Amino acid sequence: MDSHPAGEINVVAVIGKTFVHALLVCIGIVVLYPLVWMALNGFKDNALIFGNPFALPSRWNWNNYVQAWNQGVRNYVAVSLIVTVASGLCTVLISAWTAYGLTRSRMPGKPLVVGFVLGGLMLSPTVALIPLVKMMQAMGLYNTYWALIILYTAFRVPFTTFLIRAYMLDLPRDLDEAATMDGASEGQIFWRIMLPLCRPVIVSCVILHVLFAWNEYLFAMIFTSGADMQTLPVGLTSIMAKHGTNYAIVFAAMTISALPIVAIFFAAQRYFIRGLAEGMGK
Repeated sequence: MDSHPAGEINVVAVIGKTFVHALLVCIGIVVLYPLVWMALNGFKDNALIFGNPFALPSRWNWNNYVQAWNQGVRNYVAVSLIVTVASGLCTVLISAWTAYGLTRSRMPGKPLVVGFVLGGLMLSPTVALIPLVKMMQAMGLYNTYWALIILYTAFRVPFTTFLIRAYMLDLPRDLDEAATMDGASEGQIFWRIMLPLCRPVIVSCVILHVLFAWNEYLFAMIFTSGADMQTLPVGLTSIMAKHGTNYAIVFAAMTISALPIVAIFFAAQRYFIRGLAEGMGK
């Protein structure tokens, strides 16, 4: 005979669910409040920021955002978009094709090849800075988009390959065999069958790469010079140096730089969570 009445079990379940929801709400507030506070301070002036930093703006003045946009953020956003989109496409395509070869092809010494590719995860970018600078200068790529695109792609391919390969390992091989019997080539199998099936993990990899490339500072600072080639992280440093006493413009610039990342994550969070969980868990 059950010693715990059904009503008592229901009460415990309700309490547990309420506690979980309250915890999630608290975590959400902790994560979102700094972003909201930063955006609201972009509408204030220095007197209100220092006088009452947690108060709402006395008036919604968009002038700080307009000044931040016109005083360099527009160019920084354009450079970051070019570098992020180009390096993201290169990274995902190279990694997906590499993962396809490592999971579907028959090659001698495949474990060694897998270990060599994934060994790139152990490389530290900071250790190779001086040789990389010399190489980019010798190739005439220093202070160009291609310098950042090549570097971002090279250092993200091992991790992205690791995720996509883990996802592909669990895909049934019957689809490949059926497509081969129908006369499909390797390229057709890759583009028309494997890539659509890997959409969740590919979206996850794209978001992770965007987070990396959009916020990367070290390479962007070392391999570019001049305001016309600065990405957002380096450009924000310049804005802080120029307008260090006008914190409202600095907050506005930081808010503009954060908005694309927040929008992309919320738009693709369903694919991101699914793809990352399945790619890491298999």
